[in-house]
Amino acid sequence: MMANRRSLGAVITDLRAQNGWTLKEMSKKSGIPVSTLSKVEHDRLSLTYDKLQQLGDRLDISMADLFAEPTPATGSTVLGRRSIGTIDRAVRVDTPNYEYFYVCTELRNKRMVPVVTRVHAQSIEAFGPLVRHPGEEFIYVVEGTLLVHTEFYDPVELGPGQSMYIDSGMGHAYICAEGTKEALMIGVMSSADEDLATLVLSAAAESRKKGARLGFGSTS
Repeated sequence: MMANRRSLGAVITDLRAQNGWTLKEMSKKSGIPVSTLSKVEHDRLSLTYDKLQQLGDRLDISMADLFAEPTPATGSTVLGRRSIGTIDRAVRVDTPNYEYFYVCTELRNKRMVPVVTRVHAQSIEAFGPLVRHPGEEFIYVVEGTLLVHTEFYDPVELGPGQSMYIDSGMGHAYICAEGTKEALMIGVMSSADEDLATLVLSAAAESRKKGARLGFGSTS
């Protein structure tokens, strides 16, 4: 179940508490209105990627560190890292095409980014231009049926239990197949870049911007 998940509001609240900021102080530092921050903290509003990027830039914190939970300082390097990922501790980020749930966020500088994703897009026209970002990715369909569009291959339909591994630098998009209102998939993205989570969200946001300029879909 997706209930009791760790929301973006909880992330913002934790970040503010860690720094001892009031809503007004965080608003001044981030450039995001107090009313907006308050709604986000109470899970009545989410932030677009652009606003998340603004928050990170103004507070000098990467997207990966923004999602990461505080970890106690240690005097030595830990070589045996481990994280148990659960939906109730995942960080949720909404986009017009996908609903991302980032798991195992307490681990920093990961070379793999595991994400549980709900796919909402109903057509490639509504999705907009294909997404590209560094690295490679593996997806596994849990529920529903996906239609996977890629730059160099014909669209492929994947149902529950089926998977695909692709070069993420190749344009790609995950769409609900005909008759599917929503699909659920597990994805693992890998890259040498330590802030891959930021790059993935940035690529998705850029795709939507290009789509808006070209008249694809909606930017709401």
